[in-house]
Amino acid sequence: MVEAARHKRPARAAPPPARLRGVQGTAAAVLLESLIHHRLRLGILSALAATEALSFNDLKGILGATDGNLSVHARKLEDAGYLACLKTFDGRRPRTEYRLAPRGRQALTRYLGHMEALIRATRGTLER
Repeated sequence: MVEAARHKRPARAAPPPARLRGVQGTAAAVLLESLIHHRLRLGILSALAATEALSFNDLKGILGATDGNLSVHARKLEDAGYLACLKTFDGRRPRTEYRLAPRGRQALTRYLGHMEALIRATRGTLER
């Protein structure tokens, strides 16, 4: 006879350690916004934060990304309202230019603040 599969309740996340409590009132893992936490998307936002605008080819060169990879990740950031994308033509050649949107600048600032808080909280535990 086949035994019916038992349904287990999902395990609850453990509360954050005391040293991480109070960082915006949430667990440390929740603070790392998954949309920004990806290496390439963080690179895109960081590069754009340092300048007014960058072309697709400039970003591709800076980040060492492929056309397809950069396109997919830039689209995710654009869909979230973090990037503004302007498509024009330079003669007959298409040109795509990206700018960091105000919402993207706020999200990046918040993300970096969370990372800094985690670094400060963790640094003290390494001497144990």
